[in-house]
Amino acid sequence: MKLLTVLSLLMDYPEDNSAELVAVLRIGMQLIEAPSQSKQKIHTFLDKFINHYAHTPLLDLQSTYDSLFERGRALSLHLFEHIHGESRDRGQAMVNLQQQYRDAGLDIGVKELPDYLPLYLEFLSTQGEENARIGLEEVAPILAVLACRLEKRNNPYAGLFHCLILLSGVEVNLDELHAQLEQEKRDDTPEALDKVWEDEVVNFGAEKNADSCSSSTARPTPQQSRDHVEFLNVDELLNLQASAR
Repeated sequence: MKLLTVLSLLMDYPEDNSAELVAVLRIGMQLIEAPSQSKQKIHTFLDKFINHYAHTPLLDLQSTYDSLFERGRALSLHLFEHIHGESRDRGQAMVNLQQQYRDAGLDIGVKELPDYLPLYLEFLSTQGEENARIGLEEVAPILAVLACRLEKRNNPYAGLFHCLILLSGVEVNLDELHAQLEQEKRDDTPEALDKVWEDEVVNFGAEKNADSCSSSTARPTPQQSRDHVEFLNVDELLNLQASAR
């Protein structure tokens, strides 16, 4: 599912919004693999976001990204943040997911957390259409919550999450979810941040020398990019739907 590569790039920290990159992104829009009704909706969401991406100064894009995804936990792009928080269970889940990446031929640097959504999407993009859909289905409850929270802020990033939900094939009652989140307090205010965030260094796996590790990823071999890779079983992802009710 090559469209996931486009979505992964758009959800990552914006480093470039040149005309050349935007042209490549628009070509990527033609790679939508979804039922016709969903395909049109995905195309509309993507077209709107790419127009925003192309016509917004890069520094403004970066500032918006920082304020959205790097302050507070409510909009964190780290999937296990929404399941385990800072509990010990998150560490083991990280180790398991990192091993799954390695088994699939994806090697990440120690500075990259395995549950970072753009990285997860890059991984899914190599695993075949059916496995990619299953992988999105597993995290659909988180994607739906993030989409609703972004919509409350009238932010265009919400459209990217709607694209992922449509690609997953999961039916989500967004109106009901909006109602459930209506009274939710924001956690990115200075007062809330003082209570929530703690500086903590976590080492996942055996790599301990950050200076010797690159943040780049090693792509899977053709033999590793196939449809029988076993997905991480995290029942807690599905339990998020129940906890949001």
